[in-house]
Amino acid sequence: MEKLRTHRSFAAYFFLSLITLGIYGIVVMSHISSEINTVASKHDGKHTMHYCWILFIFSWLTLGIAPIVWFHRISNRIGNDIRLRGGHSSFGADTFWLWAIVGSLISIGPLVYVYKLLHAMNQLNDLYNQELDQPAAPAAAPAAAPAPEA
Repeated sequence: MEKLRTHRSFAAYFFLSLITLGIYGIVVMSHISSEINTVASKHDGKHTMHYCWILFIFSWLTLGIAPIVWFHRISNRIGNDIRLRGGHSSFGADTFWLWAIVGSLISIGPLVYVYKLLHAMNQLNDLYNQELDQPAAPAAAPAAAPAPEA
């Protein structure tokens, strides 16, 4: 298995999204939607829809409701999996609602949410990569057959 990226920078995300007119942000969110499935699906049995489907198809069909539901669910999944792996994080769906939705009233709230999302995903990927680095437990040796009696 290949290791996942653990050094996503908010500054790079912000400035590259500005320079590329949002394309870099779409690429990062697409990677996050794929990575969460790689990391969490074996634990929770769920599958997160790819971000491009949400953005380009379902956002229009649901009049903007699908992205809200998507971000709620992915935030919850990331936070739950960090805690399941023994990490310490307060990230979750409440982070999305507090910063991205309510925080939009102070303009910088959604930026704070993206910072927290990138940080949480870096932490989750790091925990996942640490599991990959650990050697697999050796299989139990078969029990020796009893010696024949003479």
